[in-house]
Formats: sequence, C-alpha cells, structure tokens
Amino acid sequence: MLQTIMAILIGLVGGVAVGFQGPIAGAMGQRIGGTASSLIIHVGGAIFSALLLAFRHGENIQAWKSLPWYMLIAGIFGLILYQTINVTLPRLGSTMMVTLIITGQLGTGVLIDHFGWLGVPVNPITFSRAAGLLLLLGGGYLISR
Repeated sequence: MLQTIMAILIGLVGGVAVGFQGPIAGAMGQRIGGTASSLIIHVGGAIFSALLLAFRHGENIQAWKSLPWYMLIAGIFGLILYQTINVTLPRLGSTMMVTLIITGQLGTGVLIDHFGWLGVPVNPITFSRAAGLLLLLGGGYLISR
C-alpha cells in the first residue's frame, strides 16, 4: 500500500512539473522561438539526466544498443510537445494548454492500454474508462469557456 501511495505522489509531482514546464517553455518560445526553447530545455534535461545517471552509477546505460529503434527516437515527442506548447499557450492560455495535453495523454494511454502497444499489458477499454474519457472531454470543454 505504501508503494502505491508513493507512486501516486510521484505521479502528482510529475504533473506539477509538467504544469510549470509548459508555461515556462511557452514563454521562452515566445521570446526566442519554439525550436530554440526546445533545444535549451532538452540540453538542460540532458545535463541533469547525466548528473543523476552518474549519481546512480550508470544504471544499465551500456545496454542502450539493444533498445528497439523507436525507443531511440522518442525524443521527437518532446520536440512535438514544445512546438505544441508554443502554439497553444499564447492563444489559449496555460489552463487550456495543460487541459489539451492531459486529454491527449489520457486518450493515447487508453489506446495503448487497450491494444497493448509498445509492450504494455493489455487493459481493455471498459464502460467506466470510456465514461471517464467523456467526462474529461466535458471538463476540458467547461474549462475552455
């Protein structure tokens, strides 16, 4: 139970990080351009990742060559995210930007779970999961008003 609570808290911390990162990236993108801000953010992330990796004694980094090709190009999704932020934030505001990102994430997550894509365990769409998605969309609509 404690592990589940910790996982939930860590997930919430990640959500808070995304909540701050989006507006910061958007503001930076307005000043220097979306691609430039994405580069700065990713270089900063690479530096902090390298430091954390060194602290963790390299984990299993030497096995990177065994990863499937699609894992090696996953960074493109970060670029897509930052370009999206730079379009949505100035036009729709921070709340709507985060709402759209979360809606897209959850919808994608439901599809990945349902079909077992990318090696995740299959978790079929149920009535309650579909209802949750509809409520999320309804909430996004209400937030946008």
